[in-house]
Amino acid sequence: MVRRPAAVVAAAVLLVEAVGFVVVNGILAAFVDGQSMSLDGLDPDAMVVGTWVLGVVTGLFLAGCGTVCLLAAVRDRAPGRAARILLISAAVLHGVLGAVTVGLLGWAAFTFMMVVLGLIVLVLVSYGDHRPEVSTPNGRRPNGPAPGTRTSGTRPVEPAPPAFPPKPPPTEPPGTTTRVAPA
Repeated sequence: MVRRPAAVVAAAVLLVEAVGFVVVNGILAAFVDGQSMSLDGLDPDAMVVGTWVLGVVTGLFLAGCGTVCLLAAVRDRAPGRAARILLISAAVLHGVLGAVTVGLLGWAAFTFMMVVLGLIVLVLVSYGDHRPEVSTPNGRRPNGPAPGTRTSGTRPVEPAPPAFPPKPPPTEPPGTTTRVAPA
């Protein structure tokens, strides 16, 4: 099965990316502080603090995503609803950042972002639906059709009624003829 190794690799990549994101933002904050840079009269100290806050918050977000992937791999169970939402938002973030990085940093950065996006999606898809299978005595699932029933979309497909009513059985024994009265 590929889901455990994929979850472990995704966790490792996300945790390394979290540390890298904090380090890159720390370097940016150091440059802004050293140069006393300002955007349109904004206080340079506010920019330094903002850069650090962005780095730490995004690093914690990515570390949380990595932790969710690692827990999914260790437990070999799908993440819960909140954890899935966290992973979906991380996938969206990587998709948007991938689109931005291709123009700013080039194809290598884009490839990295798409690999991380693919790993996150693989974790989400490989663990599938996290609800346990429950069946009732009649073989039906509580919120669905009986096992083996064909479905179309979300509703079970019922057999179509016959196009013509069935022919009635013959009333005369075979071999006899019925006389038709002259008109």
